[in-house]
Amino acid sequence: MKVVRIYTGADQQSHFEDLEIPYTQSAIGGLTAPAAARTVFFRDTALGGPEVYDFHVAPRRQFVIHLAGRVEIECGDGTTRPFGVGDVLLADDTTGQGHISREIEGPRLQVFVSLPADLDLSVWGARG
Repeated sequence: MKVVRIYTGADQQSHFEDLEIPYTQSAIGGLTAPAAARTVFFRDTALGGPEVYDFHVAPRRQFVIHLAGRVEIECGDGTTRPFGVGDVLLADDTTGQGHISREIEGPRLQVFVSLPADLDLSVWGARG
């Protein structure tokens, strides 16, 4: 499963990293290794919120799963990536300059899954 991670580099700027979370075959299909989650909440920008959210850090380590709409994320070095329905972002840039979020198509409906700060990404065979 492809996940895009945004993290803070040694330069205190946010950067993108592509992660591949492996599946193990089971009787019900492919499953990833389980990982602890703290909370889950939903966001619907039809109910308000900025279309452009200038440089900000992630308030916590979290997955952002896109259910509707599209957003473009920009890192400090100017690199941008679009995210839309079905895309999963691991927001892991909790320090530094942060990133910009720009709504491309709204409203956006997203699921946020808060993760423990000490989650070891190697649980999925991914580096972190």
